[in-house]
Amino acid sequence: MAAAVARAEAGDGAAKDALFAALYDELHRIAQAHVRRSGGALTISPTTLLHEAYLDLAGRGAAFPDRNRFLGYASRAMRGLVIDYVRHRAARKRGGDLTFTSLEDHHAPRDENSVDLERLGSALEELASVDPQLAQLVDLKFFCGFSLVEIAAMRNVSERTVRRDWAQARTLLHQSLHED
Repeated sequence: MAAAVARAEAGDGAAKDALFAALYDELHRIAQAHVRRSGGALTISPTTLLHEAYLDLAGRGAAFPDRNRFLGYASRAMRGLVIDYVRHRAARKRGGDLTFTSLEDHHAPRDENSVDLERLGSALEELASVDPQLAQLVDLKFFCGFSLVEIAAMRNVSERTVRRDWAQARTLLHQSLHED
């Protein structure tokens, strides 16, 4: 895996494709989590989201020093696509794209526990400007679905440190989301 990462980092397109294939299952799980967390706001499948994120990543030519950073970056790309999709859909609902629909086209009501993805995206961008490590932790925990134990192992720190950081990140996000 390290050799594939090094070749991909050096700009080898075939190595990037091989790395993507090796991580496909994990990336698909992350895409499923994004779709699930959208609270019914998405009408695209996790596979479509994953493939759109891959096209976005491939077009940027970004370098990834390790697997965890690649997964975090892929998750942020998926989150950005989800937020853009929700924004586009909201604009259409406000008359940006006038269409007539039947009752069968109506989708299920939003889950009460769903998250306003646009506001969360803005709050995460704000958190990243203040503390990038905390923003990355939120990506890994909330969007990628890693446990605190797994994140601690990735970061080579204690689980207690990650729990403390998670509490701080949640507090900062809560404050940012509830400012009016």
